[in-house]
Amino acid sequence: MGSTWKVLQLADSAFPTGGFAHSGGLEAAVQQGEVRGAAELRRFVRELLWQAGHGGLPLVGAAHREPSSLPVLDARTEAFLSNHVANRASRTQGRAFLDTCARIFPGPVTPLREAARADGLRFHHAPLFGAVLRALDVALPDAQQLFLSLTLRGTLSAAVRLGIVGTHESHQLQHQATPLLDAVLEQCAGLGVDALAQPSPLLDLLSSTHDRLYSRLFLS
Repeated sequence: MGSTWKVLQLADSAFPTGGFAHSGGLEAAVQQGEVRGAAELRRFVRELLWQAGHGGLPLVGAAHREPSSLPVLDARTEAFLSNHVANRASRTQGRAFLDTCARIFPGPVTPLREAARADGLRFHHAPLFGAVLRALDVALPDAQQLFLSLTLRGTLSAAVRLGIVGTHESHQLQHQATPLLDAVLEQCAGLGVDALAQPSPLLDLLSSTHDRLYSRLFLS
């Protein structure tokens, strides 16, 4: 039961990891005219979740199963994320997540943070997420569900702030995405790092234009 409370705390929108500073590439997609309303947002969310499933869950799972492999997985993520915006966002979010968890759960997480610093990690988010959740004794299926849920919620929150949908509609979309979340989890939960893939190259291309946008609300 203790791990359930931790999952609920980590899932709380008030948990200060800085994830809401990022739109997951949505802001760039909006300014490029690819997302104009709820219909396009649904399509964007679908591609983003499959992207997270194939490009994030394998790293979360590998780090959770074998936390000692974190330096190798961090380096693998650095090579995998060739998009400079996504790479920078991963490092920023990973460091914020680790530092926040070390402050809130110092006993289990501080040793992990000190080891990461000593190893010279770049602090990529997905492998650190898996390692931290393992340190907090959260089961792997719960960690994987949380990773996908936070990915979805962060993007829908960005959609509200960008004026694409309202708050109630964003939560309707989140509810309607339940079968999609189940499908991504079923197909991707068991993937290893050798199966890392970029299933939506257009999404990656759009997000890479973020630094060239005329105006920006988000860091990525």
